[in-house]
Amino acid sequence: MRREFITQFSQYLKRDMHMLVYGERGVPVIAFPCQDGMCDNWESFQMPEELSGYINAGQMQLFCVDTIDKESWSDKGGNKEHRAWMQEMYYRYVVEELVALVKDINRTGNLPLVMGYSLGAVHAAIAFFRRPDLFRGVLACSGCYHAPYFFDGWCNSVLYDNSTLDFLKNMPLNHPYINLYNQKKIVLCVGQGRWEGRCLPTTKEMKEIFAQKGIHGWVDLWGYDVDHDWPWWKKQTHYHIRDLLA
Repeated sequence: MRREFITQFSQYLKRDMHMLVYGERGVPVIAFPCQDGMCDNWESFQMPEELSGYINAGQMQLFCVDTIDKESWSDKGGNKEHRAWMQEMYYRYVVEELVALVKDINRTGNLPLVMGYSLGAVHAAIAFFRRPDLFRGVLACSGCYHAPYFFDGWCNSVLYDNSTLDFLKNMPLNHPYINLYNQKKIVLCVGQGRWEGRCLPTTKEMKEIFAQKGIHGWVDLWGYDVDHDWPWWKKQTHYHIRDLLA
C-alpha cells in the first residue's frame, strides 16, 4: 500500500497542516481523527490495514488529516468565543483548502466521502451538512452533534453554525440543501453500550430531524453491547463502507 505524508500551509489556521495518504486511486475518503488526534490517529489503530482491501483494489484513496481540537472543542478553560472561532477556521480550512488539495491529489473527479468516529464524526457531519455540494456522502460513528455540550451549554452564532443538530433542526423544509442531501449517501451510526454518553441521544435526535425534514439519511442504532470504541467502529465501517463507495 502506498503511504505518503503531505504538509499543507493553511491560510485560515496560519500553520502547517498534515495529512497521511494511503493508496493511489479510487473514491477519496477524508478521515477525521478522534478528539485531539492528528493525521496518524487512524494508523495508530490500524484502520488503513482494516481498509487495505479497498485501498489496494483501487476502490478507495484514504486521506487522514490533522485537527486543532485542543484549541477549540477540548480547551475547557479557554475563552469560548475564541474556541468557537478556531473551530470555524478549521471548518473553513477543510472546505476551502483541504478539499481542493484532496481533489488535486486524487485526480479521479470523484467527490470525497467524509468519515469519522467520536469527535471525528462531529467534524465529518459539520463539513457534510454545511457543504453537501462538496461531498459524496458521510459516515459518522458515535458523534455528539450538539456543539454547546462541549461548551457547558454556551452558544453564539459561530458555534451554532458548527452545531449540526441545531442548524438542521431549524432548516426550512424548502431549503435547497434538503434535495441535495437526498442525492448523497448519509449514515450516522452509534452503539448503545458503554461510553456513548451524549452520542446516543443526539444521534436519535438526528433521526427525528431527518424524518421531519424528509432527509433520507440512515441512522443505524447498534446494540446495547456496542461500545464507544475502535473495535466496534471497525465493525461498523466494514458494514457500511461498500455501499458508501459504490
